[in-house]
Amino acid sequence: MLEQMSLSHRDPEFVIFTGPMFSSKTSKLISAIDRYKYQSRNVAVFKSRMDSRYDRERILTHSGIGIDAICVSHGHDLMRHVDEMSSCDVIALDEAFMIDGVASILLDFYRSGKTIVVSSIQLSASGLPFDEMKEMMPYATKIEVCPAVCLLTGRDAYYTKRKQEGLNEIAVGGSDMYFPVCWEQHHFMNKRD
Repeated sequence: MLEQMSLSHRDPEFVIFTGPMFSSKTSKLISAIDRYKYQSRNVAVFKSRMDSRYDRERILTHSGIGIDAICVSHGHDLMRHVDEMSSCDVIALDEAFMIDGVASILLDFYRSGKTIVVSSIQLSASGLPFDEMKEMMPYATKIEVCPAVCLLTGRDAYYTKRKQEGLNEIAVGGSDMYFPVCWEQHHFMNKRD
């Protein structure tokens, strides 16, 4: 049976890089995209139209490394773009939590044999899981939780804290609005007191 299988056959993957702000999720996504391209895979790269922190048309890391991307506002936008492409076997998406309806669309593409690679925070600064991430994480073949460094203790940080209160659960910003913290420093996670 194994001898009959083609060496070129690949099962699709559903990879998620997640963690707090400043945990190198986007760097890992860009690295994965590069690897797929070296394997001669056809990669379609997307980002949230809402995320215009550093560039409107490119996915950029906090340190300035970037890659061109198609901006989408809703999962149906992503689906339309992929359907219009002549071929694409890998779909890469940055900041999935900002795109309504994207989880079910990505799952449909995964079930049709496409590899999915996502980078996104999974929890708001309030400690609540984002719906899109809750819906896609059970189907992932690999989830890498990427820690940042807590700016208050120097320990691994798995949570994001706001510098100002009164913001929406999804409020686009960088170090001007957010910073990574460890369990001890996050008011929602640490309920010891």
